[in-house]
Amino acid sequence: MFKKDAFRALDRPESLRLLAKAPVGRVVYTRQALPAVLPINFSLDTDASVLLRTSPDSDLVRAIDGVVVAFEADEFDAATRSGWSVVVTGQATVVTDPAEHERLSQAGPTSWMPLREVVFVRIESEMVTGRELNGARGNP
Repeated sequence: MFKKDAFRALDRPESLRLLAKAPVGRVVYTRQALPAVLPINFSLDTDASVLLRTSPDSDLVRAIDGVVVAFEADEFDAATRSGWSVVVTGQATVVTDPAEHERLSQAGPTSWMPLREVVFVRIESEMVTGRELNGARGNP
């Protein structure tokens, strides 16, 4: 038997609150007609869009600009069998407005990788889903 309160769906505000605390997430996209997943650090913008800072000549930018992608971040503790996972699905676009680029240069995400040139990618939070697991333990 499973405890009834072991799993619960998270609403949008709670999902975004947890997502904002995560240092790294994963972009899920299609590369050459195959699924691809790339871990990357990020931040959330004031409109709840996921923001990425990367190189303008990266394969990621070419693959996701203008297409719908998923972005997932989570936190789990194996010892307590608890944690959460949030998925944002929406269109990804490269930020081209100079004023917006300047704003994000000051307040947007930083990159853990050294970059000579920088572009920002915005993933609209069109669909946000979250799940939380609280110490679920099944009987053998």
